[in-house]
Amino acid sequence: MRLYGFLTPSAILSMHYTSAIKLPYSHNQLERNGVMVDNYLAVLLFSFTTMITPGPNNIMIMSSGLNYGVRKSMPHYLGICLGFPAMVVAVGLGFDALFQEFPFLHEVIKVAGVLYLLYLAYHVAMAPVSNIGVVRRNPLTFLQAAVFQWVNPKAWIMATGAVAAYTTIDSDMFLQVVYITFAFFLATFPCIAIWLFLGTHLKKLLRNETHQRLFNVTMAILLVLSVIPVIIELASDYLA
Repeated sequence: MRLYGFLTPSAILSMHYTSAIKLPYSHNQLERNGVMVDNYLAVLLFSFTTMITPGPNNIMIMSSGLNYGVRKSMPHYLGICLGFPAMVVAVGLGFDALFQEFPFLHEVIKVAGVLYLLYLAYHVAMAPVSNIGVVRRNPLTFLQAAVFQWVNPKAWIMATGAVAAYTTIDSDMFLQVVYITFAFFLATFPCIAIWLFLGTHLKKLLRNETHQRLFNVTMAILLVLSVIPVIIELASDYLA
């Protein structure tokens, strides 16, 4: 499946072997609550694995931590941590059906996401460097980071993949989506924080402009590499 383009082997395994991991509740208890997510530990594994692995959010927050520090990057951090779970809710409760009805909308968002990430990569590469602690540009705001989730290809793959893999049509969809969203909520805060603090610690190693410039260019290259699978998919769809 193309869905696996951004996922690590452990994340893929967690999707394939969900039936082997059970919640500490009986089926009867779950059925009485209208919830059939008996593979919740697998959902958690999927959430933590996909959130901790490199992607646009991780790379951008690490770059922000390096260039602006933790305090100035906090709105960006919270925008990711709250914006992505909100996106999972929206996808689980209706956007997926909307895109099945009007598939061109998903293609439009996908193309917009690729273009926006390339735009961000350019600005990351060309961002003015600064000596220890001197910041010349502003980091992403809370709203910008939250809205960015909607044009982030990896975020779409994670959200739609989780909803498709860990829900059933025989159970209460709302409660299933709540369970999945809560798993991502638990995973996002610590996983994104690791990348943020990694960026701040890298600042101690990147004490001159040459090293900072090299870091920014490297982050820009990684952003471009992160959308290559999407570009290949779009090219195969339109050139086939």
